[in-house]
Amino acid sequence: MADIFETFGEFSYLGIFLVLIGVNVSPILMPPSWIVLTSFYLLDPTLDVVILAMVGATGATIGRYGLKKISGLFRKFVGKEQKSNLDVIGDYLNRKKYGYVIASFLFGATPLPSNMLFITYGLMKAKSLGIYIGFWFGRTISYIIMIYFGNAVLRPFLEIFEDRITGILLIDVAGIGIIVLFASVNWTVLITQKKLKFVKPKIWRF
Repeated sequence: MADIFETFGEFSYLGIFLVLIGVNVSPILMPPSWIVLTSFYLLDPTLDVVILAMVGATGATIGRYGLKKISGLFRKFVGKEQKSNLDVIGDYLNRKKYGYVIASFLFGATPLPSNMLFITYGLMKAKSLGIYIGFWFGRTISYIIMIYFGNAVLRPFLEIFEDRITGILLIDVAGIGIIVLFASVNWTVLITQKKLKFVKPKIWRF
C-alpha cells in the first residue's frame, strides 16, 4: 500500500484523483477514502488540505457514479418484494425537492464507507443529480476535517485494525449488513403509517 501512495503521489493531485476513482468504483475490499487521502497528506504535508479534499471528493463522486451504474445491472436479480420496497423509498425521495441532496450529503459528511449507499442507489435505479451534488459537498467537508486531524484519527484507527485486510473486511461485512437491513424495512408502512415493519430479507432471486 505504501508503494501505491509513493507512486501516485509523484503525480500530485492528478495521481490522488485517479486513486480515489479506483478506490470508489470498487464495491468491496477497499479502505475508506479518508484513510487514503490522509495517508497522502501525511506523506506530503505540502499539499493544500482544501484542494486535496476537493480533488478527493471529485474522484470519490466519479468512482461512486461508476459503482452505481454497475450495481444497477444487478437489479434483475433482486427479489420482487425487495425491488418494490426499494422503489417506494426511491419515489419518496423523488417527491421531496431536496430528498437525494440531503440524504447523500448527510451520508457523505460522515467518514463511513459509502459503497453500500451507492449500491442501494443502483438497485433503486435512482436518477437524480442531487445524489452527486449532496455527496460531493458532504465528502469535501468530511475530508477536510479528517485530513486536518489525520494524525489524531488515523493512527488509533490503524492500531484498532492492526491487520488492515481484517479491518477492511469487517467494514465491508458491516456495510452488507446495513444494506440487507435497509432492504428489509417495509418502507410503505414506515412512510405512510409511521410504523417500523420488516419484510422477509430475501434480497436475491435465482
